[in-house]
Amino acid sequence: MSFSSNIKEELSRNETSARHCKIAEIAGFIKFGGEVIRENECYKIHIHTETVSAAKRFYTLVKEVFCIQANIQVGRSDFLKRSRNYTISVDNHPDCVLILKAVKLIEPGTFGIILQNTCCKRAYVRGAFQAAGSMSDPEKNYHFEVVSTDEDTARQLKDVLNFFELDAKIVLRKKYYVVYMKEGSKIVDVLNVMEAHIALMELENVRILKDMRNKVNRRVNCETANIHKTVSAAVKQAEDIRYIDEHKGLHFLDQGLQDIAYLRLEHPEATLKELGALLDPPVGKSGVNHRLKKISRMAEEMRLGGEE
Repeated sequence: MSFSSNIKEELSRNETSARHCKIAEIAGFIKFGGEVIRENECYKIHIHTETVSAAKRFYTLVKEVFCIQANIQVGRSDFLKRSRNYTISVDNHPDCVLILKAVKLIEPGTFGIILQNTCCKRAYVRGAFQAAGSMSDPEKNYHFEVVSTDEDTARQLKDVLNFFELDAKIVLRKKYYVVYMKEGSKIVDVLNVMEAHIALMELENVRILKDMRNKVNRRVNCETANIHKTVSAAVKQAEDIRYIDEHKGLHFLDQGLQDIAYLRLEHPEATLKELGALLDPPVGKSGVNHRLKKISRMAEEMRLGGEE
């Protein structure tokens, strides 16, 4: 199962007992995965999903809250017929009116009433995600989204999410409005909002491991770069010393420069600190660096003089 499917499976087992929260969750299902059909002054409600746990959840909620027995139909997707899709339908008009009145979808401008409580906002997000949400595998990247065909519905969900300071955004993707988040810490928070605590712990474990790997990689890259820098500098120093030796002789250098020059040729892999410790008396890293820079300047002046 995908990470999204695991989350939906966990959400389908939520044990909320408050009737108002269950109604808010039903509203999330209808707004994001539902189709309200009106024919000859009669209503029908159809919920479409590709996740069996979401189908069972909506069926159970309607039965628990309204004592309504919905119908479930199982089909196959058009693409290669490999995956199943589920349609949960309530076709009895009085039952549909009962549900639609409860979720405030019949009387215009009253829907916000069911989202007044924080617990109901959580339930609404839970229903919306089960109906039309997805989350990428955190091993690959961080991405949470819920898709809607209606801009106002998407904006309303965005506002609910941002009530919890989740910094949700909306993007238009073809004909769909996608409410999304990409920041790992915010996705952890939204899992907490939906009360998907098992998925939250799994995501946190992945984030910790990825963070550790990134820190190790940065440290290794930094150390590799430092080693490369040290080796390159040592090679250049040895080249300068040999150039002076071949063209003028190291006896041309004062004693302090001669000492460090011979040590560099004998110990090409040594660091500046290690070279300084080999001198008698020992010299600090900055002192060794000063001497080698002086040798390099002399070699460069000799090269320039030779060109002239």
